[in-house]
Amino acid sequence: MSFCDLPNAPHFVLANATLSAVTVEGFTAPAKEGLFSADLVIAEGKVESILAPGTAPAALPRVDLRDGMVWPCTVDMHTHLDKGHIWERRSNPDGSFIGALENVGADRAANWSADDVRARMEFSLKSAYAHGTKLIRTHLDSPVPQHRISYEVFAEVREAWKDKIELQAVSLLPLDLVLDETVFGDIVSVTKQHGGLLGGATRILPDFELILETLFKAASDNGLDVDLHVDETEDKQVLTLKTIAEIKLKTSFEGAVTVGHCCSLARQDDDLAKQTIDLVAKAGLSVVSLPMCNMYLQDRHAGRTPRWRGVTLFHELAAAGVKTAVASDNTRDPFYAYGDLDGVEVFRESVRILHLDHPLTDAARVVTTTPADILGRPDIGRIKAGLPADLILFSARRWSEFLSRPQADRIVMRNGMGIDRRLPDYRDLDPIMTK
Repeated sequence: MSFCDLPNAPHFVLANATLSAVTVEGFTAPAKEGLFSADLVIAEGKVESILAPGTAPAALPRVDLRDGMVWPCTVDMHTHLDKGHIWERRSNPDGSFIGALENVGADRAANWSADDVRARMEFSLKSAYAHGTKLIRTHLDSPVPQHRISYEVFAEVREAWKDKIELQAVSLLPLDLVLDETVFGDIVSVTKQHGGLLGGATRILPDFELILETLFKAASDNGLDVDLHVDETEDKQVLTLKTIAEIKLKTSFEGAVTVGHCCSLARQDDDLAKQTIDLVAKAGLSVVSLPMCNMYLQDRHAGRTPRWRGVTLFHELAAAGVKTAVASDNTRDPFYAYGDLDGVEVFRESVRILHLDHPLTDAARVVTTTPADILGRPDIGRIKAGLPADLILFSARRWSEFLSRPQADRIVMRNGMGIDRRLPDYRDLDPIMTK
């Protein structure tokens, strides 16, 4: 079935759909491994109702999905649209984290004009939209003066794409700049002007607690939330996650705080890991894991097979009540040589890397409802009467079918209509790939 097979009518039925219960609100039914059958009634671009299979009004046009799965459009809550697709002109020679830092820095200094950043952002968004993504949060490298260039481009792109993909931005700033009142003040001002969040990559620094307190105070004073890259290392000596939770509690910061990566948590002994997880839960932090990128970078040593997967203690965090999600992270840049901002790929690989299966009952939440909630958008990432019919239709009927193929034949619906899913051609980027 293609989107051309969808009823050409403002009011129709998607009959015999298989839904993941964790993504559905306002309707319940007996489920097997979190999946149940239903009819979806679509009217004027919205989900009008969710009904038991075979009970939708017979007079309405319909398409029989033959038990194919239907998902809400996905959420990608941690990406780097400003870095994306520079691999062809600036790769990572050894796949290491240091190699990634150095080569991104060199490319940023040499090439990141407004036109360059815009072209790569647009390419990424075209891909994400075709795959079925509706909400993206991107981190923007924010050393001075790059933050002004990137935020201006981001604002233009956000406006241009507002009817297709909702966009949020985080200032990814060198945290040692936080104590430079003039420089940090400028970054905060630009971030606030564009409705962004404050962020950065934490590491062991002199005055680290003071840096965090200053960051949280600036966020509080300006009504901003915080999203940090945390402990993206295999080094057991680095556990800034614990300090972040402690400082959030100490300062009574009321904004939302998201922490990404948290790799070294999985290297700690059980007692310290549990103590840290309890603090994270008490502080109300949300955690996003980036399984594909972290498996690529972490424990990479020349001539040696990796010994661990590079991801955080996802199950333990979730069991403690911490909001947990997964996301793409980098796309075809020195931090991750692959990827296409495809939420289905992120989900499929996360299931395998993080063992989100056996059972898969609630697994779909990690790229739908939970990241949408973390990003403050409870109207996205779920199927509910009254919400837009922004849906992804799959031929796969059960989890084994879904996870065994890339679902390249999926149909993406926006406002009840199928979209053109053709992906942008990499040749479109050729004009900016000169080194």
